[in-house]
Amino acid sequence: MDILTARTRPPGWSPPASHDRYDLLVIGGGSAGLVAAYGARLFGARVALVERHRLGGDCLHTGCVPSKALLRAARAAAEARCLGDFGLAGEVRVDFSAVMAHLRAVQAEVAAHDSAAALAAQGVHVFFGDGHFVGPDAFRVGSVTLRFRRACLATGSAPAVPDLAGADAALTTDTVWQMEALPRRLAVIGGGPVGCELAQAFARLGAEVQLYQRAPRLLPREDAEAAEQVRAALVADGVGVHLGVDATSLRDGVRLGGDAPRPADAILVATGRRPHLTGLCLDAAGVEHGPEGVRVDRHLRTTAPRIYAAGDVAAGQPRFTHAADAHARVVLANALFYGRRRVDRLLVPHCTYTDPEVAHVGLTADQAAARGADVETLTRPLHTNDRAVLDGASAGFARVHLRAGTQQILGATLVGAHAGEIIGEVALAMRGGRGLGALRRTIHPYPTQAGVLSRLGDDAYARSLRPWLKRTLGVWLEFARRWL
Repeated sequence: MDILTARTRPPGWSPPASHDRYDLLVIGGGSAGLVAAYGARLFGARVALVERHRLGGDCLHTGCVPSKALLRAARAAAEARCLGDFGLAGEVRVDFSAVMAHLRAVQAEVAAHDSAAALAAQGVHVFFGDGHFVGPDAFRVGSVTLRFRRACLATGSAPAVPDLAGADAALTTDTVWQMEALPRRLAVIGGGPVGCELAQAFARLGAEVQLYQRAPRLLPREDAEAAEQVRAALVADGVGVHLGVDATSLRDGVRLGGDAPRPADAILVATGRRPHLTGLCLDAAGVEHGPEGVRVDRHLRTTAPRIYAAGDVAAGQPRFTHAADAHARVVLANALFYGRRRVDRLLVPHCTYTDPEVAHVGLTADQAAARGADVETLTRPLHTNDRAVLDGASAGFARVHLRAGTQQILGATLVGAHAGEIIGEVALAMRGGRGLGALRRTIHPYPTQAGVLSRLGDDAYARSLRPWLKRTLGVWLEFARRWL
């Protein structure tokens, strides 16, 4: 038995005798569920957690952890191929089976935090198996009925596979991690964050990759210039990018309209996700739901007063691991302690981990304008940042959208090698009600790519100086030179 299974679905697991009633029942052991369970126990609540499959959820098994491990290996291969740019020499040989072995070792290491033993040590009662609601305050798993004061639905999501001939044989983000051999020709269907990340990674590891995107550009929800920089980066890595095309069949290759199928040894579908709701008997609990997930209000309460939802299963919410974490904290405050925390007040940044990365927080310029804001946009290319130049990673930019005439940040997009790390600094300023001036006055170590934020602040300050103020200061300096 492998370590990952031993930690996340240990065979022969025997849960303790259940309480008569739990303060919080958590349904789903992914990111949201784990945070909710650990957090509730921190406050002394009686907590039960039910997991259908394996603890850790999509993030550990099929999402963030394996994908970022693969991206790290791919980036190492790409960097090794560029050694000549730094006056070095080397040869790159990719052992794909070793890459996958490393990926699984990383999963097993991370799983220690998500394990059944770790939860049990904190006093969480863990139950494995299929379960369903049998009433508004009761959930049955196996032969046990768990009664609860409050419940948190955190069942996550699964890949959404298009209704196309041959799609049932295609790889998804659930199954791609089972590969042991690198396909010579890989087709990727979908040009969102996952499609772009994996297309670039597999190309860097040596596959011939073709990416097909229905929309006229990649990353449709991101800044258009940022999306174009990602497209250029993928092409530079050898990915064939096909935009504005609609696959009509995935049998024997990728068919576009009436054309002959384009050959592929493997096809990876990355066309979005759907919530996990099957078999829960939500109607028995009075929980309204639809194709997009469970209906929730701004406090993450469902239509059943005792039941809340967090993470991917909550309709209308961003589907990120860190958003699921934040949702769980909202649920804890509201469900256990009658709080009034609102999910619509969360500021959730996100990042696409291509090379360069694309990170965003807040509003786009169009979104801000649609809300009636007069927007001023400032952009600083990353090639003006010394650290980016030194690293040979000067593709990208930093862009902020300000309320015109002020330093208030409405939103920001960063494109660069460390965009995902830097965007948190902007989010902190926005969350604390601090403007771009606060970033300008923050002293960043030199040289760092985060220093681009200070330079953006300098740009905004220079633009804010009124002509009359410049003239007044000039008069003062002239006086000082003559008389002081």
